[in-house]
Amino acid sequence: MNVRHLIDLNDFTTADWHRIIRLAQEIMEKPQDYYGTCQGKLMATLFYEPSTRTQMSFQAAMHRLGGSVIGFDNPLNSSVSKGESLADTIRIVSGYTHLVTIRHPVEGAAQAASRYSSCPVINAGDGGHLHPTQTLTDLVTLTKYKGTLQNMTIGLCGDLKNGRTVHSILKALSRFPNKFILISTKELALPAYVKDILNASGCPFEEVYSLEEAIPRLDVLYMTRIQKERFSSEEEYERQKNVYVLDRKKLLRARADLAVLHPLPRVDEITPEVDSDPRALYFEQAKCGMYARMALITCLLQDDASRSFKEIPLSHPRNDIKCTNPKCITNHEPSLPHTFRENGGMFICEYCDERMILQ
Repeated sequence: MNVRHLIDLNDFTTADWHRIIRLAQEIMEKPQDYYGTCQGKLMATLFYEPSTRTQMSFQAAMHRLGGSVIGFDNPLNSSVSKGESLADTIRIVSGYTHLVTIRHPVEGAAQAASRYSSCPVINAGDGGHLHPTQTLTDLVTLTKYKGTLQNMTIGLCGDLKNGRTVHSILKALSRFPNKFILISTKELALPAYVKDILNASGCPFEEVYSLEEAIPRLDVLYMTRIQKERFSSEEEYERQKNVYVLDRKKLLRARADLAVLHPLPRVDEITPEVDSDPRALYFEQAKCGMYARMALITCLLQDDASRSFKEIPLSHPRNDIKCTNPKCITNHEPSLPHTFRENGGMFICEYCDERMILQ
């Protein structure tokens, strides 16, 4: 069988999601029953950019399951600093381990890694593109505290352009009958490819500017920070950074059962006074992330127990076409084959989802 990866949560079926969510809930209730589940297994965590929650929760998850962890949290401490390609790093590391977890600042890097890995690859965030295990965390949290993943009005506020967590959760929750309110400035609006997914799903959505006006209608508010590291200049960031701030005054307009989520880290977008409000679930959300990742690791390694390695075939190799997204991994690793999906006269990059119309 082929190696199974988690690059985008939509790589899995909805039944898979529910299976992992149920397992996460079981682990929360009786964690001692799962100690030793991954004894003798080894996971590599390759973090090419900084992380606190994601990296530590993966490491904690593997250790709690009885497995071991190797890897790096700074590429300058690896052969990457000598010019080693992503493909070569993955070929080597996947030969040592049973599972590779990768975070990378370049979009599509996890997809590229999966092309060359002889074991499952988990995308722990690729630039401003996707963050599927954060979305899995969000689904576990919503199931625990709201009891459902559907028939909700969900507001997403802040940097919707660069927020990979936003892109991932919208793709996931649009599989269910939900309504979305997208709260951002025009400069930080949701990318077109995610809007296409919402339109295809039939889930209604609207784009608004004011958090204060939107908050009374929401069942869930997903706050995000303005992602300074994704801006091309300090001046551009300064113009956007304090536009949206959730404080106690705004919460007075919200429903009593509102769930406030945030993938963290926060900067200034939620004031500390909100932390004591029972509707603020972001610290519990972070804790749910460890259990979500314990469940994911368990499922991937169980499903992978009898696998044999087979390199993933390229669907549409087109080396005569160059992805126009400067942040795409294909523009950073020239040896990667360029592959595209065709849809209505458009070519869509299979690594970063950039859309192109050829003249």
